[in-house]
Amino acid sequence: MEIATITSIVGKVIYATLAMMAIWGAFCVIIVWRRVAQTRFRSEEEQDAFLAQVGQSLEGGDFRAAAEICDEDDRAMPQLALLAVENRRLGYSKIRTLVADRFQRDVLSDLEYRLSWVHTVIKSAPMVGLLGTVVGMMGAFAKLSSGDKVDPTQLADDISLALITTACGLAIAIPLVLATASINVRIRKLEDLVSSGITRFLEAFKAALKHADRQEE
Repeated sequence: MEIATITSIVGKVIYATLAMMAIWGAFCVIIVWRRVAQTRFRSEEEQDAFLAQVGQSLEGGDFRAAAEICDEDDRAMPQLALLAVENRRLGYSKIRTLVADRFQRDVLSDLEYRLSWVHTVIKSAPMVGLLGTVVGMMGAFAKLSSGDKVDPTQLADDISLALITTACGLAIAIPLVLATASINVRIRKLEDLVSSGITRFLEAFKAALKHADRQEE
């Protein structure tokens, strides 16, 4: 098989690989972005309003009403509060550990898993582009070393492969780097918001448990 044919086939494979990496990276970014938006409250004021509503039910010792309020909301804070209410028999110390572990495992770990794929694409895309550069230059030099009269257009094809694949790799990685930085900021805001909400909820929850214990005595 001639070197020109091999270069052409490998070049097409590299182009296809870069296209799939671009699609997968963009897909993961969109998924993480939507996941963060669906998980956290849009503002601290909105979360405070939710916690105030749940706190009123807890102050009255009505755990069922508190659970109903949380069950209607699929965001992280309401679901963690629902977890605490449903497992209140475990005691405050175990509940606090359970809530923290569930937040780390079900929310943050899922986001980090998705982002790990984006980081993989960011690192791999320029390397695949560099592979295209090497293949293109190999094809160009193979034609020059053949001893035959070389058509400049044939060299141009190999050189364009070398340049275009490198540009594509960088064009994939750079936007993903910027998107990842923005997502990391949103994740940190989510973590801070939920952590403050959990602290406030657990204070009200602890007081409600003590009140319930006194009533049982």
